[in-house]
Amino acid sequence: MKVSVITFPGSNCDHDALEVFASRGHDVSLVWHKDRDLQQPDLVVLPGGFSYGDYLRGGALGRFSPVVNEVLAYARRGGLVLGICNGFQILTECGLLPGTLLMNSGLNFICRHQHVRVENSTTPYTEGIPSGTVLDMPIAHIDGNYFCDDHVYNELRDNNHIVFRYCDASGNTTLEANPNGSRDNIAGICDPSGRVLGMMPHPERSATKFVTNQDGKRFFDALERHFGFCG
Repeated sequence: MKVSVITFPGSNCDHDALEVFASRGHDVSLVWHKDRDLQQPDLVVLPGGFSYGDYLRGGALGRFSPVVNEVLAYARRGGLVLGICNGFQILTECGLLPGTLLMNSGLNFICRHQHVRVENSTTPYTEGIPSGTVLDMPIAHIDGNYFCDDHVYNELRDNNHIVFRYCDASGNTTLEANPNGSRDNIAGICDPSGRVLGMMPHPERSATKFVTNQDGKRFFDALERHFGFCG
């Protein structure tokens, strides 16, 4: 698999993403936000961090980086695009995904492990992971409160475009299990094709031998299944 990870000023998870793909034997490169060559990837990753310091709001300035126009064109050609945390924010700002990410309901930065439940097992990112599976992955954000109007929410729900929801260890999507006030505990959504995914949790931070929790491996296993690299 050939993977391009976009680096914005303020990205802090670009090397995490690079290392997890490289550790699994894939061809992965960092692409600077001013570049216009995505290097013909199978997957583009917009990583976590604070693009341009999030001085306006999360992802609002990153959306205007020259490379984002190339990402838009790539997605419209059917390419796979994964936005994690700040990358999710950029995907909503540039219109590849609906809704927006608001400040956490508690108005504080949150950095902790969080259980999430797989809602849609048919995307390239969840292939082979049964719906209802509970994964433990880190979150680290201050603007992770997913918001959308009723029309968008109904579209997401009715068309199975909600991919992950925050939950407790037993898979219950309760108010107490919602870390940031996100509507209906939404932690990740996809576009109608399923090929563009935005998510707040960090699978790349729970997928290597250097960390105590490795549930994120199942996310990368799913991608490899999609591309035919494993059973």
